[in-house]
Amino acid sequence: MGISLSPSLDLPATGRVDTLAQELALLQDKGKRRIAFLGSRHLPAVSMHLVELIARSLAQEGHSIITSGSQGVNTAVIRAVLEVDSSLLTVLLPQSLEKQLPEIRDQLDQVMHLIEKTDNDDLPLPMASSLCNQEIINRCDQLICFAFHDSETLLNSCRGAEEMGKVVSLLFFD
Repeated sequence: MGISLSPSLDLPATGRVDTLAQELALLQDKGKRRIAFLGSRHLPAVSMHLVELIARSLAQEGHSIITSGSQGVNTAVIRAVLEVDSSLLTVLLPQSLEKQLPEIRDQLDQVMHLIEKTDNDDLPLPMASSLCNQEIINRCDQLICFAFHDSETLLNSCRGAEEMGKVVSLLFFD
């Protein structure tokens, strides 16, 4: 008598099995990783606590965290990691510090590893952000991204990271 699978069993696509195996291996790996956080500037208040919790937990495990310096997700990540260990945090700005919003400059002044992209000051912010996201992805082992379904720059960054073979966790606010 042969074994038959129920037709209602949802098996992941073959390409997805490789990704799932990679994600499971990372969860079991006790080594330290370089984890990038990208996300929307428009962060629902309830979601801010979730972002902070995840970033804080990963920093407490000793992982290096890299993010950008805008409002929203990035601000929540920076705040959480600074509370744990500022040496674990790298912030890569899409443009110079002077081009950043005044309300986040105080927080950025506390960041030990702050990288400014002054060469991008003449670029429109969406283009500078896209270049910044690409560099952040190049520097990480894993990407965690918080976005809305219409966040084109972020979604493109996630697709690029997947094409590079990075483990990408994409969480949607909507």
